[in-house]
Amino acid sequence: MMDKTFDPAAVEARISTRWEEADAFKAGREDRKSAQPYTIVIPPPNVTGSLHMGHALNNTIQDILCRFERMRGRDVLWQPGMDHAGIATQMVVERQLAERQIHRRDLGREEFVARVWEWKEQSGGRIKSQLQRLGASCDWSRERFTMDEGLSKAVLKVFVDLYKQGLMYKDKRLVNWDPKFQTAISDLEVEQVEVKGNLWHIRYAIEDMPDRSITVATTRPETMLGDVAVAVHPEDERYKDLIGKYAILPLVGRRIPIVADEYSDPEKGTGAVKITPAHDFNDFDVGKRHKLPLINIFGTEAQLQLAGNDAFLADVASSDDLKAVMALDGLDRTEARKRIVAMLEEREILVQVEPHVHVVPHGDRSNVVIEPYLTDQWYLNVKPLAERALGVVKKGETKFVPEAWEKTYFQWLENIEPWCVSRQLWWGHRIPAWYDDEGNVFVALSEEDAKAEVRAKHGRDVALTRDEDVLDTWFSSALWPFSTLGWPDETPELKRYYPTNVLVTGFDIIFFWVARMMMMGMHFMEQVPFDTVYIHALVRDEKGAKMSKSKGNVIDPLDLIEQYGADALRMTLSAMAAQGRDIKLSVQRVEGYRNFATKIWNAARFAEMNGCKRVAGFDPKAVKETLNKWALSECAKAINEVAAGIETYKFNEAALAAYRFVWNVYCDWMLELAKPVLQGPDSPAKEETRATIAFILDEICKLLHPFMPFLTEELWEVKGQEGPKRETILALAPWSKRDDLIDPTSEAEIGWVVDLVTEIRSARSETNVPAGAQIPLVLVASSADVKTRAARWGEIVKRLARLSDIGYADAAPKSSIQLLIRGEVAALPLEGVIDLVAERARLAKEIQKLDADIGKIDAKLGNADFIKRAPEEVVEEQRERREDALARKAKMEEALSRLKDA
Repeated sequence: MMDKTFDPAAVEARISTRWEEADAFKAGREDRKSAQPYTIVIPPPNVTGSLHMGHALNNTIQDILCRFERMRGRDVLWQPGMDHAGIATQMVVERQLAERQIHRRDLGREEFVARVWEWKEQSGGRIKSQLQRLGASCDWSRERFTMDEGLSKAVLKVFVDLYKQGLMYKDKRLVNWDPKFQTAISDLEVEQVEVKGNLWHIRYAIEDMPDRSITVATTRPETMLGDVAVAVHPEDERYKDLIGKYAILPLVGRRIPIVADEYSDPEKGTGAVKITPAHDFNDFDVGKRHKLPLINIFGTEAQLQLAGNDAFLADVASSDDLKAVMALDGLDRTEARKRIVAMLEEREILVQVEPHVHVVPHGDRSNVVIEPYLTDQWYLNVKPLAERALGVVKKGETKFVPEAWEKTYFQWLENIEPWCVSRQLWWGHRIPAWYDDEGNVFVALSEEDAKAEVRAKHGRDVALTRDEDVLDTWFSSALWPFSTLGWPDETPELKRYYPTNVLVTGFDIIFFWVARMMMMGMHFMEQVPFDTVYIHALVRDEKGAKMSKSKGNVIDPLDLIEQYGADALRMTLSAMAAQGRDIKLSVQRVEGYRNFATKIWNAARFAEMNGCKRVAGFDPKAVKETLNKWALSECAKAINEVAAGIETYKFNEAALAAYRFVWNVYCDWMLELAKPVLQGPDSPAKEETRATIAFILDEICKLLHPFMPFLTEELWEVKGQEGPKRETILALAPWSKRDDLIDPTSEAEIGWVVDLVTEIRSARSETNVPAGAQIPLVLVASSADVKTRAARWGEIVKRLARLSDIGYADAAPKSSIQLLIRGEVAALPLEGVIDLVAERARLAKEIQKLDADIGKIDAKLGNADFIKRAPEEVVEEQRERREDALARKAKMEEALSRLKDA
């Protein structure tokens, strides 16, 4: 006997163990060796990570694809693994050490890295168990880590090959510098934060023109010590006569040219901008165009570094002011700003201080202001690689879903800059470069190989020093589709599972990860790494706001799994995963799909209590009862709809097709219409109906398995104890395709019953007919088919639609509302049941009120100031309210039009 309720907490761990014992998710199973392979690589979560709602959505979608293709008979490899997450992981361990007043430099590099490995083994990777709780059907036996031996081998080979091909080089350029962690970081690790600051207007004197000056406006007066020019727009009439002359840098006395450059906007500030190429990315570009020098005035901790700074001291006029400036040496940039502003005020060359809201880059982990900083770094010239990665997408060898994301991909690759691949960290893939005492660099797979190159160059052994830097985390991630399969070795897995099929990821890493995998895949494998890139949307809160800890609106997927079960969460995310549309997640939605799981369980118990057991040799094609033919036909159509939805990455359509069939067709209609037969005397019809209900329940398990694996696997086992023995667990059961069961004739009959009852119920609700009132139905000028159906199903229709009787007439009775059911008219006489006049007035008033509400919303949405200033979620809420009001109005108008004819 089935348990009274489905308890996810009691079932999920047991089902997970069963899958593991059956090696259900193992790629290359003996029974699949001749099957067509299907490969997905997991976007490797950070080893420091824990399951968040983005992971839950991403991995649910991947799991739907893998379970679906596994059931369709393919040899599925869902490749799992973790990313070492350089800066994030180092930060975790450094914080632990700091609690004990230990700095990593106290330990030394080797000991510190050993501590990180120790932490990784003990605490890292907890996200794996969390993904298993979600039901992720990865081949966990093949789990990889971006710093394990095999992947490290791949990283070394790629770096060395790229260097030998002339694509990898070292250069002094501006980078995003994190002064707290003292490393370059990627654009992805930079958050643009809006802050309230000031715009300082500073007057610069003009050389040999005592009656002229030029005023620049800046948000960063502390960087002026590194100014090398002032730029004005070439068409700005105010400054045309100054172009080519020299300004005198305040406080320092350095002569700096006034240059014409379109970067300067005449409409902003004073129209004149100070150019500090070593401390601003835009200024760096201006400096390159005008061949300006680079003067770095900061140290690695963003402190002023002036003493012994030859670039700063060169061409500086000797003055008392300079002595005052040198007193700033060593000051933090914040304190330096205060002191410099005070000095400018003292000299009466600070013209104006204007409040100014602007965006300032911050490190996403350190939360400190990022400094554009001039350093020596390793760069990869990705332009040639980008051209190939562009070409294959333009030719359609790899497709983006939704297609609109191709534009983003193209824009980034068409405007690509050299990739700074080095990081000043200790945790990561150390750069395979060694230096001799003359500074010559030797890039090799090992120190032994580097020494061999040294001997070839110098004819003797020379002491070598290894490069201190490590590689950007994204460098190893870019190799993920083939390094996880054993490359650079020619492994059987590489031959069978590369290229992969689908990549499922978020839009925010199209450039940082997707594009780089495309470039590396084409360059080293001569094949695209995947044929499809599915870009999923964001999971937001129920009001449409982005989830964040600061807002306090983060929903923890593990909490939802604990409360409602993994299946409920998965089904919610699936049903809401419309292409290109963010998901507005509420706990109530998840609760609703928990209720759906309960509905399925109760339907299975109903079947059990009514003797609906699986029958050996049951042939659904041979059923005779119209109801059973109809239910099987609807099941076959649902199978096709679910498959089509998954195949086209329309996961919401697939999930909702399964939901509609299970709830609306099977539970609400099949079981309801079957009750008279099931509760009647034994007969061939009863036997057939029982077998049909049990057969369809099996098909429901298959249909829903990609979305709700735990519930369906449990039901599959429970129902497997009735009737013939199961050949396999559900995860490995074959997906059905039964077009031979689609039956238009049965659909015409049962579909008429369903539509008739549905329309009557809707009409009763819309016109405020009392719930308990029994009302008559009149079939108007009915065809012979309708009369036959009414005779056969009349008693059930009367019970389900609360009808007193069903009659026939050539014309609709007076004071009745008319329903059009599949081209034929049915009438509900309501005189004496409701006050028709009062009901018309009520509906008209409701429509008028809705028109007023829609008008108010339209006024808001038509207000450009509201759209600009209101939070995104508030604007979206107004749009949704408008859609809801329009839908309600349409229903009211339909009800009123029916009553007008009554």
